[in-house]
Amino acid sequence: MSHKTDAFAAMAATIIRNLEKRNMEGYYFETSAECTKAVIDSMPAGSIVSWGGSETIKETGLMDAVRNGSYELIDRSLAKNPEEARQLYSKTVLADYYLMSSNALTIDGELINIDGNGNRVACLIQGPSHVIIVAGMNKIVTDVQSGIARVRNMASPANAIRLGKKIPCASAGRCLDCLSPECFCNQIVVTRRSGHTGRIKIYLVAEDLGY
Repeated sequence: MSHKTDAFAAMAATIIRNLEKRNMEGYYFETSAECTKAVIDSMPAGSIVSWGGSETIKETGLMDAVRNGSYELIDRSLAKNPEEARQLYSKTVLADYYLMSSNALTIDGELINIDGNGNRVACLIQGPSHVIIVAGMNKIVTDVQSGIARVRNMASPANAIRLGKKIPCASAGRCLDCLSPECFCNQIVVTRRSGHTGRIKIYLVAEDLGY
């Protein structure tokens, strides 16, 4: 292994220990392929599966694997109108498995997520029986404030450009603390602990994934 991989493994081991203290489970993989296999193996055939918007779960190949698997999928992107999306979301809350990434994760085991509509963080907080979070080691930060800064100044501008949002960070390349109509930094959620044993699982990957 390279020195960088060794360092990632050591850091991941620390994070996993800290996640355990916070009633969450952590796992570490060197490659996306290994991670995807582990996630698929953990979800029984026939499970109801949904997900939050995430470039990470696309980049790892997990999204393709889920679509090709024997699952009942709840896909809000297929909604034809806002009311249909609302109905699909009501079903998502009762899903067996909810897949997402985290915008940032501290070495101490806290999750930082910033959302627009709030459906992703709402499902993280309560609803689906199991939440599986896949995150590249590029998402690791030293503390909560560093995590919030990372999301607002790195992830949000990139996502704004990707989604064609007309908000200041898309042109400035950094957060300007806007209150624009299309702003998607509306909900800032820090998960310091899970109240439900075995519900939240974090799959760390030694790759640069997502934003």
